[in-house]
Parts: sequence; structure tokens; C-alpha cells
Amino acid sequence: MSNGITAINQKVQKESVFIDDLLSEIRKVIVGQDYLVERLLVGLLANGHILIEGVPGLAKTMSVRVLSAAISTDFQRLQFTPDLLPADLIGTLVYNPKDGDFTTKKGPIFSHIILADEINRAPAKVQSALLEAMQEKQVTIGENTFKLDEPFLVLATQNPIEQEGTYPLPEAQVDRFMLKVNIGYPSKDEEHKILKRMAFTDKVIDVSAVVSPDKILKARKIVNEIYMDEKLEKYIIDIVFASREPANYGLKDLDGLIEYGASPRASIYLTLAAKAYAFIQRRGYVTPQDVKSIGADVLRHRIIPSYEAEAEDKTSEDIVRRIFEEVEVP
Repeated sequence: MSNGITAINQKVQKESVFIDDLLSEIRKVIVGQDYLVERLLVGLLANGHILIEGVPGLAKTMSVRVLSAAISTDFQRLQFTPDLLPADLIGTLVYNPKDGDFTTKKGPIFSHIILADEINRAPAKVQSALLEAMQEKQVTIGENTFKLDEPFLVLATQNPIEQEGTYPLPEAQVDRFMLKVNIGYPSKDEEHKILKRMAFTDKVIDVSAVVSPDKILKARKIVNEIYMDEKLEKYIIDIVFASREPANYGLKDLDGLIEYGASPRASIYLTLAAKAYAFIQRRGYVTPQDVKSIGADVLRHRIIPSYEAEAEDKTSEDIVRRIFEEVEVP
């Protein structure tokens, strides 16, 4: 077994060299958002969509645009609005009066990386159209179904303020996002660097492609090979079950505060995300700290607090923190 771990460890160290080049290129433009950039790479390597929440002006859109340019993929930014139609997203059938046939006009969803800006401003029909693309990696237009090219990644943003005129994302769609990343303001030093770098009227963002899409797809296969001990697999299951049956894990104070716990998809995504995180750390095996580091991003949008929790001013973030504090680490 140890020989197998050594082999995959050496393989990961060899094949993850591009991570340094990628981070270096992204940091030429993005200052300070290391937490966000790292999670974007986790989603890219683990083949999982990401929901990014933060106030306006924190470089959410810029980070996604720079990532796309650095990996040489097609990129589409979709500004979601209340009057958006599904056809504006996936495409439609266009009638040709000359021959009486319909031709398919594909929409902007047919790109590698989709930035769904302010996704909670889109109505339910548009969100449903996006759901098929996210989950099935395919789009249906009329009677025809089209597969989406890999890598395909939806990176959605939403603002925690200005909720007037928004449509809360249904739980079924929120659950399709592997990670939900909450980002905050930069430090004073970081903001000074941002000012020095970006305060120009004619600022041009120049990003070079340092990684090919094929390299990303190859790295995903290696992520699947990363070793995870069975004790860690049981640790992940315990974490997820603690969100459903907190009293069984010494968390009686959470009894009644959780309306719905995390779904089995949380166990799958936490495993994949932990492996991708280990890959970024240049390791061929997962540690408990990898699970802890990425766990809150996987769970915070999958645990639904009850009315009692809201009355006590307890959020899903508080619940996730308590679970990781109490569940025994192998």
C-alpha cells in the first residue's frame, strides 16, 4: 500500500507543477483573494460548480475572467436579470422560410466557463435551464440534446445585499454547486496594492494562457487516483450524518436547529474537493486537515437552519463550525 501511495505522490508532484504557473499568472491581476482563487482551482480540478457570494467590487467577476484566460478556455459572462429567458441562455430554434425548416442557434451556455453574474436575479425558468446544463452537462433545444464540451464549469455570483427584485435559488439548484464561497474585504495593505495596480483610466488586463484545457482534464484523472484512507472516508460520512442526527454525535445543542441536513451529494463532493485540495498542496494523499480546510465550503449551503435557529440568530455557518469542532478526527 505504501508503495502505491509513494507512486501517486510522485505522480502528483510531477503533474501539479502547472499550479504554480497558474497561480503566478492569476496573481498578476488579482490581489489578496487567495482563498477565492484556491477554491476556483478546487472546483476546476474536481469538476464542480461554484457559488460565490460577496458584496460588489471584490473582484468576483475579474477572478473568473482571469482564470478562464489563464487556462485558454472559452468564456461567457451572463448578466442575469428578471426579464431573461431560457432561450437567451441555451439558444433556440430559428425558422428558415426558404426551405421551411428550423435550424438550431446555440446560446452562450456552449462555452467552457460560464460566469452567471447575480444568478439570484434570474426567474425560475432560467434557473431550471441552467440546472440541466450543470447537472447533466447537456442542453436540450427542441427535440435535440447537445453535449457540452469539457471542461464545463459554472461559476455563479450573488450579492448578499440589494435583495429587492431577486429570486432565491431553490434548494435543488443550490445543492448542485460543489462549493459556496463567501468572500470578504481585502486587508489595508492588499487594498493599497489594488489601488497601485488598478487605478488607471486605460488599464488593460493582460493575461497569458499558461495551461491548456487538456492539461486540466488530465489533472482531473490524477485527482481521482489520490489516496484516501477508509478512516477518512468514514470521517466524512460522520460529518455529513452529524448534520442530520446531531444528538448521536454529542451535539444536543444543535437538536431542533437543523431543518434539513446535508444530502449524500455532500459526501461525494467533500471527498472530491478534499482530493483536489490535496492535489493543489502537491500531495497524493488526503489528510484530515484537507477535509477540514474545504469542508465549510461544501456544507454551508447544504444545511438548512430551522426557524428556532433563526430565532437564536444561528446560521448554517455556526452549525458547520460546531460539527467540525465536535466530530472526532481519525
